[in-house]
Amino acid sequence: MSVAVPSEGFAVTKGDPVIGGLHGATRHYFCPHCMSWMFTRPEGMDWFVNLRATMLDDASWYTPFIETWTSEKLPWATTPAVHSYETIPAMEEYEDLLQEYAEWAGKPDS
Repeated sequence: MSVAVPSEGFAVTKGDPVIGGLHGATRHYFCPHCMSWMFTRPEGMDWFVNLRATMLDDASWYTPFIETWTSEKLPWATTPAVHSYETIPAMEEYEDLLQEYAEWAGKPDS
């Protein structure tokens, strides 16, 4: 599970994550001590960071809105996500998805 966080609202507050994985244009960052995945900066999508949901100080409010790469999921794995994609949404879908998410009731109280 991960959370799409606007890049301007994201900061690493402790430690120095290291790049792991395939070292391609999409940068996957890991804990340097245990090598657990922490977050990703997707290639061509500099406006958000894909953060592992368990990295939140309080993840009790989190409910998935979109699930991606369902073509690779285990048959028994399910989420309550509103939208589901075999890979990822087309780039032209993101604006509408962001608008819908902003209006969605599954977000934290302001």
